[in-house]
Amino acid sequence: MTYSILKFAHVIGTVLIGGGLIGVWLSDLRSRQVDDPALFAEATRNIALFYNGIVVPGALLLLVSGAWMTTVFYGGWGFLDIPWLAGMILLFALEFIEGNTITRIYFMRLKRIAFERLVSGQSEEKLKRERGRSLPAFTHFLDLPVLVLIIALGVIRPETWGFFFTGLMIAFGVAFGLTVCMRRLYPAGAKSSGAL
Repeated sequence: MTYSILKFAHVIGTVLIGGGLIGVWLSDLRSRQVDDPALFAEATRNIALFYNGIVVPGALLLLVSGAWMTTVFYGGWGFLDIPWLAGMILLFALEFIEGNTITRIYFMRLKRIAFERLVSGQSEEKLKRERGRSLPAFTHFLDLPVLVLIIALGVIRPETWGFFFTGLMIAFGVAFGLTVCMRRLYPAGAKSSGAL
């Protein structure tokens, strides 16, 4: 019974993270499409709401349920001998650290700049500079492909590391492609009133 409850909690955590990251992605896309300070501020506020209100609770639920299942049902450090489980834990740990450092700081700066623009209207250069940063954009676009890889590892449960490394290369390729594509479609400071 304990395993079923933990597995259910794990699934709920995954759904929360997935839904939250999709919300963050769409809100970020919207913020790239608009130049109006009020609309930009609203989009960046939604990024924070999705991230702090849905992604973070989902990640914490996933952390607790996953650590509990790994300790009780997979022999603690014994997970290192199980490629699919070790891969999931490694990716989750890296995404948890990256998401709470690079990506969070990036979106907090965007939110601050958005509200500065709303109040004073004099932060256009700051916005261009922030939007021009490659690493935060890349890590942001890496979130969903890595989540898909984590889910694939848990569902398919490959017995070798080949699947993990192939999936990781694909995730990096998708994130790189999205970073380049979005920067070309919506260059920093581009005038647009586009709708989603």
